[in-house]
Amino acid sequence: MEFEILFDCAFSEISLDQSLTPIDKKFSASFLNDFEDGQWRYSKFQSFIWDNIAETSLSCKERESLVNHSLLVAAAKNLRLTDSDKEDIGRGSELAEIVLYGLMKHHYHALPVVPKIFYKQNAQDNAKGADSVHIVLEPNDSFSIWFGEAKFYNSIEDARLLSIVTSVENSLKTDKLKKENAIITNVRDIDDLILEESVREKIKKTLSNRASIDELKPKLHIPILIMHECEITKNATQLDEKYKNEILSFHYDRATSYFKKQIKSLNNSVHLYSDITFHIILFPVPSKEKIVNKFVANVQHYKDQ
Repeated sequence: MEFEILFDCAFSEISLDQSLTPIDKKFSASFLNDFEDGQWRYSKFQSFIWDNIAETSLSCKERESLVNHSLLVAAAKNLRLTDSDKEDIGRGSELAEIVLYGLMKHHYHALPVVPKIFYKQNAQDNAKGADSVHIVLEPNDSFSIWFGEAKFYNSIEDARLLSIVTSVENSLKTDKLKKENAIITNVRDIDDLILEESVREKIKKTLSNRASIDELKPKLHIPILIMHECEITKNATQLDEKYKNEILSFHYDRATSYFKKQIKSLNNSVHLYSDITFHIILFPVPSKEKIVNKFVANVQHYKDQ
């Protein structure tokens, strides 16, 4: 993994409010980029994006048929730039989707069965539904389904967290889940990525429109990546214990605030809420604008090839 893992644990281990319930099947993680010559390593972060961009922008067959420069050019042509002049909400959302795909691949060892940016109507549309769709193969021919949310904000005050809760709640409606299931079973990537026929058929049976969504929920994971501009990171010059401790305290507080809101909103509104596993993933950056502007410039460069 290219980034420092500050913590990655059950939420119960870090919660600042032990009265919250249900608190099980909830996890929290914090990832940090490092520094060089007193500066946050923007170039390393951009390299991570472009190393993983094909996972979400190209189908499995396309990734296999292209290499290096051609791969990046093809991936860039599927990206949109229409959000580049908007304010905080929406701007950089596609970049966050790519980062989530990279973390899912490298940290959670997931298979990208639906590259969402590839499967959209055209390069100027937002990918529909979940921001990421993955399958994790578990021991004993078991598996889990991961429908991700990816956000990139200028800050993560409570109002921002509440908007994420609303987005997650909407994504868990039965019709939305059935639509995602249909997409997975109707694209070729699942056949190309999951070679064991018995496992593949078991997955398709679980995702079939004939199956009850209730049967899916114990296998359902919702990873929620929250990239955010951070004053602590902006003022830091090295990945030392002082910086780590400040981020640790801040992220403990934000994770607690998020799950407190989620439990209050979803516990009664989402059927079998306690069966679903949630992961909040926090990633601080010093300047959202600088990261997004560089990403947009790189995309335009490859689009023009």
